[in-house]
Amino acid sequence: MARWVQIEHLLRLLASDQRQDLYSMYNFPIEARYYLRDWIQIQRWEEFAPEKRELEGQARVLLNQAIKGLEEAASHINSEMDKIKLKQIRSDMANYQPLQFAVTVKEILMQEKVLMEELLKSNNPQHQMLPQSDPNSEDVGRLKEKVKELQVIRKNMHHMQEELNWEKQNYESLQGFQPNGVEHSQEVKKLISNIQKMESCILEGAQNAFRLLSDCVDGLERSQAQFINRVKTWLWDQHKAAIGHPFDDNLNPLQTWCEHLLGLNWDLSQEVMLMEERLPKLQERLGNLLQVLVKSSFVVEKQPPQVIKTQSKFRTIVRCLLGDKLAPGKPTMVKAQIVNEQQARNLGSVSSENVGDVINNAAVLEHNTSTKCSCATFRNMSIKRIRRADRKGSESVTEEKFALLFSTEISITGCDTSFKIQWISQPVVIIVHGSQDNNALATIIWDCAFAEQDRRPFVVPDSVPWRLMFNTLNLKFTSEVQTEFQMTYYNKHCLAEKIFDTQSTIEIFDDMMVSWAQFNKEMLPGRPFTFWQWFEGAIELTKKHLKPYWSEQLIFGFIGKQHLHNILKNSPGGTFLLRFSDSEIGGISIAYVVVLENGVRQIQNIQPFTKRDLEIRSLGNRLRDICEILYLYPGKNKFEAFKKFFTVAPQQADSGYIPVTLTTKVGTESTLPAANIVPQPNNPTGFILDAISPSHIQPMDGIAIDDMPSTDLPDLDLDPFQQPLSVLGMSNAEHSSDSQIYEVINYSSPQAVDQLRVQDNTCSSIYPGLTDPYQQQFDQMRVDNTNPAVPPIFSNPSFPDSSMECDLFEDLNTFSAQPHPRGSGARGGGHPGQVTSPS
Repeated sequence: MARWVQIEHLLRLLASDQRQDLYSMYNFPIEARYYLRDWIQIQRWEEFAPEKRELEGQARVLLNQAIKGLEEAASHINSEMDKIKLKQIRSDMANYQPLQFAVTVKEILMQEKVLMEELLKSNNPQHQMLPQSDPNSEDVGRLKEKVKELQVIRKNMHHMQEELNWEKQNYESLQGFQPNGVEHSQEVKKLISNIQKMESCILEGAQNAFRLLSDCVDGLERSQAQFINRVKTWLWDQHKAAIGHPFDDNLNPLQTWCEHLLGLNWDLSQEVMLMEERLPKLQERLGNLLQVLVKSSFVVEKQPPQVIKTQSKFRTIVRCLLGDKLAPGKPTMVKAQIVNEQQARNLGSVSSENVGDVINNAAVLEHNTSTKCSCATFRNMSIKRIRRADRKGSESVTEEKFALLFSTEISITGCDTSFKIQWISQPVVIIVHGSQDNNALATIIWDCAFAEQDRRPFVVPDSVPWRLMFNTLNLKFTSEVQTEFQMTYYNKHCLAEKIFDTQSTIEIFDDMMVSWAQFNKEMLPGRPFTFWQWFEGAIELTKKHLKPYWSEQLIFGFIGKQHLHNILKNSPGGTFLLRFSDSEIGGISIAYVVVLENGVRQIQNIQPFTKRDLEIRSLGNRLRDICEILYLYPGKNKFEAFKKFFTVAPQQADSGYIPVTLTTKVGTESTLPAANIVPQPNNPTGFILDAISPSHIQPMDGIAIDDMPSTDLPDLDLDPFQQPLSVLGMSNAEHSSDSQIYEVINYSSPQAVDQLRVQDNTCSSIYPGLTDPYQQQFDQMRVDNTNPAVPPIFSNPSFPDSSMECDLFEDLNTFSAQPHPRGSGARGGGHPGQVTSPS
């Protein structure tokens, strides 16, 4: 927002009617803008809006402060007319609606900024000379001028006192000499008159000096209060940055301001000591101001991670805004310790109880002459162990908040006394295992989003309005993904239905309260995860694999199935949209319209693609592979919408191996082809995995099978989640009587299967691939025992003779021996283990 020094220049450039309309249109007197200029500048008006009724209490506090500020301003002015005017303004303000008052001030400041930008863009040279000043230059500049004036008065008084002493000496010498005559008498009278005038001037000068000195101390106190408020605002913005709030971390303007205040305090203290009359009250006030300034000058410039894992290193930086004003000589040590919530509330009397062991918890406060910064850097700090307090009810360890307490003792140049200082970091959650990270982050998000400024550490509300919750989710999502595309009205409605588990309108949802338990304690209905865990999974997936798609508005994102049905029900066949999965953490699904033979439209949801799926093959290429989808809702051709995301595999040099291409295919149990599979000997498990072997593949032209490198697959240890296929005694008219059918997992919904296309000229077939818990399996596989010389294949006449297709559900080298951490379920519970490919 613009500083008043710039606004004054702006008002002089505006026409009289424009100047009048700027404030009258908002029913806000220009006198109030002038007398409240400094107070208005340090407040936060950006967050107020007419619909944010939850900020009514905060707006009421600001309105009361404004009325009190006008009352204080009236007590310092001499004009009776101005006092009457301010009294009338205060009376009118008492009838303002608090929220409307805050919104009005915000709109005025925005209008001032717009007018200044327009003037700066104009070609008028006079407009280009708008003064650009740092936030504290006005107050500090005026104070410095007053201090200089005070010093001039003191020096003049000193010179007058010397002249007075000289005149008194002359008078005393004349008194000792007693000549007769008129001349002598007139000279004595002249000396007496001069002495009286000088004494009167000195007395008047002393009174003016005292009055000016008191004004300077008052001005220093006001400017320091503004500085402390600005530091608090900086720390508050730093706290909010965890949820994506915009934050300027530059502390240099604040350090300059702090150094000026310290210099002014020192100058005024010198003036008080040089006054002939002792002024203990002013001296005490300056001493208290100095102590408060020094304590407020220490900030945590780089906060520790707000989720800290024990036994892991982290870094934090503490900065002193006094710069080079620290006394040279003995090095200043800064020490850190961990404190719990109760200890953080009683900083003045922190108990000696140690709640945690911190390694590398001491650093030297060093001054960098090039940057003029004085910082203590903790480079390798670590928490060895933590002692937790007794938990209440169902409270988990990831809900317990701690903080780092920093302490030091410093000396200031020109000051005999030293200062003991303590200050704390932002709240942190300490975990012992990576699996706790997600829940710990939820605690931090709730604290950063909904804590009130100047609270008791670390009090937060138990519930908040949904509109505040959605604003936080939107801010967190866009900041983490680093995109400018905000979540939509439909996304907001979907998220509200999910967290409240009910259907309603946005207007009703906005006023409903979301509890901490609904956010990250209670599982979503029918799901093994909380709302935050599900939402954070969508953030991670989008950040790592879907950012360009989201930024170009190609992903619908959060949408409920009922709303999905409403917007797709009249769309032509092949219309699709991309939505985050409801049933899986970090999954994106394709919902598309299928038109049946009888003309009935159905909406199918392809099994979600997870982070691991998209690491194997990108979303753009998967969309290109799937022929069932044609138009991105509402009707954009998918090849036009996603063409920039299609990639072509680089041409590989001829290495003697069969080239392969990974593609994605959508299938259901009714559309999968039948397969003729020859059971192999020494395959007691019943799996078809052993069927893939170079000895079962026809050799390429010109290369004998015996000359090929040995690529036999190793024996596979089956984990307990992967059960052998059971043999079903079913007859099949298309195959011999000794055909057998192997039962696999059934899926009723469409499934996307990665296929490895093997290019060959010998036959047309699909080789059965390794099943993996992250991919789908065919409903039934038939094994043909009639001809052991024929390799196990799925006959598929739809492919040309020039190719074979082998279902491989992942790159063979990406298999893990452990089951999936989420256990068994719709996507299976594990896979046989690591397999190495022939190449």
